[in-house]
Amino acid sequence: MEGAARVFAGDFSGSTLSVQADDDKSAAWVVTPGGAWCRQVYLAGAITEITEYGDMLRCRLADPTGAFNLVIGGKDSALAEQVRTIPVPSFVTVTGRAQLYRRNDRVDLSIRPDNVTVVDRAVRDQWTLATAEATLVRLEELRLAQLDTCKDPRVLTAHRHYATTPEQLQVLADMVGCAVQSIKPAEKVPVPAEVEPSLVRELVMEIMTAASGPRGIAVEEILRQTSERRIAPADVLAAIESLIVDDECYQPQKGFVKPL
Repeated sequence: MEGAARVFAGDFSGSTLSVQADDDKSAAWVVTPGGAWCRQVYLAGAITEITEYGDMLRCRLADPTGAFNLVIGGKDSALAEQVRTIPVPSFVTVTGRAQLYRRNDRVDLSIRPDNVTVVDRAVRDQWTLATAEATLVRLEELRLAQLDTCKDPRVLTAHRHYATTPEQLQVLADMVGCAVQSIKPAEKVPVPAEVEPSLVRELVMEIMTAASGPRGIAVEEILRQTSERRIAPADVLAAIESLIVDDECYQPQKGFVKPL
């Protein structure tokens, strides 16, 4: 079974080659300058625009290198109805079919989605890294084709059509590098500070006395204020328990404490 191709918009948007399948029932491949053979594709990015044209829904899907044109036929279809509910912008993954049409001297490229799923930035970033790796592998194969040491017919077809030069490969490699650099490093979760139990007790009592109302103060509020000082929740709860045992405070109702 043919797998879905991962390809950047910056590579796909330069495509001018369509290759028909051996049988009449299968769709044609869209072959990119970077050597990707795209029929079924797996994409990820941000939907930045959703518009309706007659019976079609068009969406702009942006990845770190450019944008894809998504075309959903049948504005009353279940997929179109689902996509209309997606907030703009939102990160999504898309599986669909790559299409290339020629209209006079113009090439019209689009993706016909079969499935659109809302995801988070982490999923988009993972797709970017995996697509970068796949693209670099294809660029290396094209480099070997330039040296006449590659025998893969698909690589040779792309190389001959686009007359690939070392400069063109460098541009595509730079595109991949920029895509990877666009990924933000994961935020580091602050490590709770180690504080003497007696100091935690004093702080909790101070917060309790300052913010206590008729019902006292919610334990959640104490945890929120102490988290701003990077004190571990377990240490705070232990301090509250010790204050209750020592009759420094009591629980007027569940989830609340109040100084005596």
